[in-house]
Amino acid sequence: MTSTTSGLNSIQLRDSRPPLIDPAMSNQDDPHSRIRLTSRWIEIDGRPSLPVTGELHFSRIPRARWEETLRLMVASGLTSVSTYLFWIHHEPVRGDISFDGDLDIAAFLETAERVGVDVILRIGPWCHGEVRNGGHPDWVIEAAPAARTNDPVYLELARGWYEQVAAQVARFCGPDSRVIGIQIENELYDQPDHIATLKRLAREAGLSAPIWTATGWGGAILPPHEVFPLYSGYADGFWAGQGSTWDDSFRDHFRFTHEWDDPGVGGDFREEGVEIVVRAVDPEFPPATCELGGGMATAYHRRPIARGRDIAALANVKIGNGSAWQGFYMYAGGVNPADHLQETHATGYPNDLPRFDYDFQAALGATGHPSASLGLLRDHNAFLDAFGERLVQMYSSLPDDAPVDVHDLTSLRWAVRSDGDTGFLFINTHQPHEPLAGSSEVQFRIDLGGDELVVPDRPLDIPSGLIARWPLRLEIAGVRIEWATASVAGLVDGDVPTLVLRAPDDIAARIQFASPTSLQFSDEVVSAEEPLDIRPGTSLVADGALRVLVVDERQAERLWYLGDELIQSDDAVWREPHGLVVRASQQPSTTRWTGSSFEPIVLRASSAPVTTPLVLEAVRSGSDVPARYGEFMGRSSAPTDPQIDQVAAVWRVDLPTTEARAQGDLVELVIDWEGDVAQLRADGTVIRDRFWDGLPWRVDITDLAPGTELTLHVVPITTDSRIDLDAAAQARVAAEGRLCAVQHIERVVSVRWTEPAR
Repeated sequence: MTSTTSGLNSIQLRDSRPPLIDPAMSNQDDPHSRIRLTSRWIEIDGRPSLPVTGELHFSRIPRARWEETLRLMVASGLTSVSTYLFWIHHEPVRGDISFDGDLDIAAFLETAERVGVDVILRIGPWCHGEVRNGGHPDWVIEAAPAARTNDPVYLELARGWYEQVAAQVARFCGPDSRVIGIQIENELYDQPDHIATLKRLAREAGLSAPIWTATGWGGAILPPHEVFPLYSGYADGFWAGQGSTWDDSFRDHFRFTHEWDDPGVGGDFREEGVEIVVRAVDPEFPPATCELGGGMATAYHRRPIARGRDIAALANVKIGNGSAWQGFYMYAGGVNPADHLQETHATGYPNDLPRFDYDFQAALGATGHPSASLGLLRDHNAFLDAFGERLVQMYSSLPDDAPVDVHDLTSLRWAVRSDGDTGFLFINTHQPHEPLAGSSEVQFRIDLGGDELVVPDRPLDIPSGLIARWPLRLEIAGVRIEWATASVAGLVDGDVPTLVLRAPDDIAARIQFASPTSLQFSDEVVSAEEPLDIRPGTSLVADGALRVLVVDERQAERLWYLGDELIQSDDAVWREPHGLVVRASQQPSTTRWTGSSFEPIVLRASSAPVTTPLVLEAVRSGSDVPARYGEFMGRSSAPTDPQIDQVAAVWRVDLPTTEARAQGDLVELVIDWEGDVAQLRADGTVIRDRFWDGLPWRVDITDLAPGTELTLHVVPITTDSRIDLDAAAQARVAAEGRLCAVQHIERVVSVRWTEPAR
């Protein structure tokens, strides 16, 4: 994009928040020993906090991986996790209900208690999560045609479901529990009395939590003060119509605003022409989100890519807007526990979803492998962990000339979150599909504490693609940073705490300390009278009380903030009671910050990691394919198994003899392929599937029985195929005309590496 000239940008700080009050929720009703609500923030352990929640679905993840997944989520900066209880997973046949094995919610909550992470239960009865009937078993649909209303037949069924849930989880609820939130229903827009009734039924069944929530987007009418409304924000969505452009509801999340509703999410369920009335946040509760797009599912007709910087930009904007709670959906992907549990055209849903795959391009993919977005989210979450207590007591202010039109690509997008004396300057010039312009010769003028602060001291050029949160008169350990043109990341405890600043690629990391401040570099001591540029990789100690470490964008994405430890690793890292654990498929390069440098960590493997390229035996080549296999509501339908059998190329996968493995080893197939739809079949039965979007496909085969015959089936895609692809994938199809290939497939064994006792 072409740069625009912005010059001196001024802002008038305005506190437009409702008065600070204590709502009945969590105070008079269901008080909790650790969690308490105010109208502006959530208190945890008596302190204002900014919780960060990540969604995972326990019934879509093997029980053996629950603890590792939770520990990884905590290691990446989450304070809580949320999970649906899908009724159809537990009671597909009326009266035949199961909470065993991978469906054991009580065992999952015991695991969360052991890990030390809070849980929000999303109990439905209608959940969605791209599950058939939104999670209602088929027999519920048949027995209660007026579902999701106060119809007596439906309410009696809902009461029975809640009683079954309570029998499993009620002992984990209460004033000292890890269950800190319960969501009622999902994306219900015009039934406030029904939501209030469901809450009453859940309480009567024995469920309790200090926070009761409901989704507030789509102009939802909620029972006042009964449920905490939570909002959403996605960079793109599979639910958009066939051939549609990037919708304004997605664009809206990349500008700073004080409107929290999202008319796009769930739009495929609403009747055409229904007007969305944007509603204000209930003044008893602070603005908060439960579904920031931490990735994106692929529908057959539309397959957007959720790139890490898109997710990071959106999350940064929401904090600049004044969010008091961030929830990411999804944070850990998974796999449906059985076939035909997903939404499809056959169920009357506008979108065909994969039968098994729910990877969601999440920070932790379906196999638990970290995706490219995880490092960016760790950087973001470290900032919230270090400064959340201050942030939630700050109000958000927008400049008078803030862009009000989502199609304005040239005006500089920025906001300030401040208490009037100190704060953070948020900038966003990144968005997907339609890049935002940079700006030249920029400075910012902010009145703080009755004094005018100009940032920086000389004009600079703001590049397109910047995601920034710059400190404004930030005091840490008695040291005050007047401003910096590097983003605040995490804060690491120690005798001399370390503040990490992330330097952008195209802007010098320039810092102004309060005068006088003594700065000690490795070989000299200077007095910080004037701003100074600090190169990434440099650390300094200010007044002997605070160390500042400046890192570049790439190093920032390798950092793990584990309490009083700062670990640098490209591989997954977490803590267990005995110490540090790393999962890697080769010798990891993992280092620890000592307070002055990163030093290598000696790690020992639980067993031998292995990466083995596999040989594919061609069984048959692909045939000609139609532009569409069918359609519904104007959207292309996925091919059925008989259609796949007619046109797919088939390869037999030659797996090596299985060697002895240690407990905790993860065995994956990593498949680089091109086509339309792929299926992995075991002895002729489909066990995994994928819609092609240009990304590699990882499949967990840890528990695959020895001797199983694996075949890989790939349906060709052509330039005539009626599918909306990401631009990069679409270009590959256009260049070749027809794609149906497996470029590379390998079996990867990643193992646990642990640190010897120190």
